[in-house]
Amino acid sequence: MIVSNATPLIYLAKLGRLHLLKDFFHEVIIPEEVKREVVDRGKEQNSVDAFVVEEALREGWIKIRKVQMRKDIEALGIDKGEAEAIFLAVELASDEILVDQTHARLAATIFGLTPRGTIHVLLRALKEDIFDYEEYLKVLEDLVRSGFRMSDEVYLEAVRLGKEKETKRK
Repeated sequence: MIVSNATPLIYLAKLGRLHLLKDFFHEVIIPEEVKREVVDRGKEQNSVDAFVVEEALREGWIKIRKVQMRKDIEALGIDKGEAEAIFLAVELASDEILVDQTHARLAATIFGLTPRGTIHVLLRALKEDIFDYEEYLKVLEDLVRSGFRMSDEVYLEAVRLGKEKETKRK
């Protein structure tokens, strides 16, 4: 089980790789605000990824949980979905959380969580032979093309870590 913020759900769905979350974590828990951001607002914009996530909700492996907000999380200057996801992970005594944005990753760390993100999921798929290094590079390119924002440094580090994992597999 893992708690997720909106971004990993959106981009893994855009890539056709949302199933990786089910494969790796079996169950994904999201707060109500993340459901509103991903599914409700996504459907209003007719985003295909919103319908993919909604199907996972129907299948039952993504679940929604109500969260009571805490002022100390809101004070960190992160959006409501990120704050709810972090508090939910703390509430569920989780060690990890799926979150991509730098400021939310920092907030998660402050609350004792290990932030993981979309790239972590893709690296794990590479490590577990779900796809090879060439496909991993293609998926990274598709991630950027789909609007995922990351610095050049993060992109180069993702390529380096992928190459490292590929070398260890051989």
